[in-house]
Amino acid sequence: MKFPILRQVAFAAGALAAMLAAPAMAQLSVDVTGEIDSNLKIAVPPLPAQQEVDTPAGPASELGRKIAEVIASDLKGSGLFDPSGPGGLPAVAFPEVTNPVYDKWGAYQALAQGFVRTSGGEADITVGCYLYDVALKQELTRQGYVVAPRDWRRAAHKCADAIYARLSGESPFFDSRIAYIAESGPKGNRTKRLAIMDSDGANHRFITNGQSMALTPRFSPDYKSIVYVSYLGSRVRIYVYDIGAGQQKLVTESNNPTFAPRWSPDGRSILFSMAVAGNTDIYRVPASGGTPVRLTTSPGIDVGGSYSPDGSQIVFESDRSGGQQIYVMNADGSNQRRISHGGGRYATPEWSPRGDLIAFTKMSGDFKIAVMSPSGDNERTLTNGWQDEQPTWSPNGRVLQFFRTTPGRDGTSQVWQVDLTGVNERRIPTPLSGSDPAWGPLLP
Repeated sequence: MKFPILRQVAFAAGALAAMLAAPAMAQLSVDVTGEIDSNLKIAVPPLPAQQEVDTPAGPASELGRKIAEVIASDLKGSGLFDPSGPGGLPAVAFPEVTNPVYDKWGAYQALAQGFVRTSGGEADITVGCYLYDVALKQELTRQGYVVAPRDWRRAAHKCADAIYARLSGESPFFDSRIAYIAESGPKGNRTKRLAIMDSDGANHRFITNGQSMALTPRFSPDYKSIVYVSYLGSRVRIYVYDIGAGQQKLVTESNNPTFAPRWSPDGRSILFSMAVAGNTDIYRVPASGGTPVRLTTSPGIDVGGSYSPDGSQIVFESDRSGGQQIYVMNADGSNQRRISHGGGRYATPEWSPRGDLIAFTKMSGDFKIAVMSPSGDNERTLTNGWQDEQPTWSPNGRVLQFFRTTPGRDGTSQVWQVDLTGVNERRIPTPLSGSDPAWGPLLP
């Protein structure tokens, strides 16, 4: 299985219609901090087709409607925008894509529109995306993408990414994937399979068949592989699954409980935790396999190492002080120091790709998702569920996914998402119960 190929194209003036030589940089923007209550109103009408032809993904005009639906859904899910469309909005004629009729859109602050162009059949489709400031009647950005018809969702996510980046000033995150554990069966005897999906839950695929238990997946920094733990009987193995080849390679195995593998930023090493003779420590092993190196030696349980973006430090949890707390150490295991000092217990820390925050599970009565600075200051709780745990960062470090378990014997787990304001929550749809989400980097 390979990820779909997407090619970005530039539209020169006159290539399709009379276009502006360079987009004007107006001041329309959104506030990612949540300090402004009202979300930006943006119209997302269906993308017109240059000509009505059939594709394997449907007629070109229908494809334009579906692309607009994904763009609107992505923008809505970010919590920063109040998109409308494509249903119920006026149709856009093909020439209007580069020459908007602004009077149509006076109820909106921004207009996101584009086009679909293809010769039909198996031919590639070109998706053009344009963003306009309605009040100032100015073009803010334009992008174009070429994909196979079956991969039209990637173009839609890229269009939403371009809009998000232009209006927020932040790096995008929609065109990315999630690895997670799909769960089925009774609560005390679950089948746990490795699965992947788009960041919005679409294009879902199972990777393992459930004969062995899969746990704690993580994408490699180059997106080519997934590391995960496999339990089969008494043997515990860490595998690296090659997404393109559809094959997996053994990294290390043991009869000892082993969990929480994590990549180094350069993809050369893997951290993991292993319990030996009642003591759990963090180890490092080459991603290609080899002899693990022990990094922690304190009595107790040391779990969940996560590298800082520059690879110089590792954050982890430890109960060496009597309860689960968060510690930081140098990448070689030296200079281990505690950074959490609040009430309750702290678990599953993960360093933001921006380097400015550490996300973790805060256990104080219920389980909640929280963040703090790498120094341990400015702790903030983001969720208020009964059992929210295992946060994972979006590629831009502005959104977190986690899994939420409902109470009771029949309780199930689902993948959820929250941004750093703690206000914008949404559930990510999965065909089965879902746990241990792992957000990959932005697709190349």
